[in-house]
Amino acid sequence: MNIILYIFIFCIGALIGSFITLAVYRIPLKKDITYEHSFCPNCNHKLSFFDLIPILSYIFLGGKCRYCKQKIRPRYFFIEILSGLVFVLFAMSLKMDLFNTNLSTIVYFIVGLLYFTTLFIIAGIDKEKIKIQKGVLLFGYIVQAIYIIYLYIVEKDTNIYRYVIYLTVICLLILIDTYILRKKLKDEYFIQILLLCIMFLIYTYEIVTYSTILLTLITIAIKLILQKIFTKKHKTVIKTEKKQTIIPVGFYLCISNIICLLIINFNIFYRG
Repeated sequence: MNIILYIFIFCIGALIGSFITLAVYRIPLKKDITYEHSFCPNCNHKLSFFDLIPILSYIFLGGKCRYCKQKIRPRYFFIEILSGLVFVLFAMSLKMDLFNTNLSTIVYFIVGLLYFTTLFIIAGIDKEKIKIQKGVLLFGYIVQAIYIIYLYIVEKDTNIYRYVIYLTVICLLILIDTYILRKKLKDEYFIQILLLCIMFLIYTYEIVTYSTILLTLITIAIKLILQKIFTKKHKTVIKTEKKQTIIPVGFYLCISNIICLLIINFNIFYRG
């Protein structure tokens, strides 16, 4: 029966993965992500139900639009699979069981799905635009605030003050960003990264956040080293390409946080 549960969770993950690709494309363009019908970005033709089935539609259509025959970016297919796998791994890390899972675990799992969705959207946008959308961050904070209220009222969590401190820091950073830095600095990316890291702290354990930052630094260092080796071997690289040293730190932080949270959850729930 648990296999059925995990297949169901994978399908939910794939469906949300489809939404993530839509959100990553539309949010930077300030387009509606809830009511506007999905359409092909090449020919603008509205997509039917059979064009929107996660994973399967891409396979059956051969990776091409049914109407204009233009190739569909493979990232849609891979994100849907990746999202489904992450959701399944998250459920497994919590030892989800169809008959023996308590309310606390179910609520944590649902909030976790929303949290991962937020991270995927932030990562996708940051990778392409080098920008963390505040609207997406705000959604993450709202979900976490609701979860904190649940912990306080239902589960009588005595560590509620920990969350209050983090939320207070978030409010201060937003005020500083809005009224001080925005007038003096053109680049708000540093503050956005800080706000993202505090979101990690609120939802995950401190050790997960510290591990996330460490893994991100290691990953970026390896990337820069490999990039330097590659450019030395290929001296004909265009100068403009050499100057593109902007790194999507938010992207690496989000992916690292997902990996670290899953690993530590497995360690916590399976060590006994």
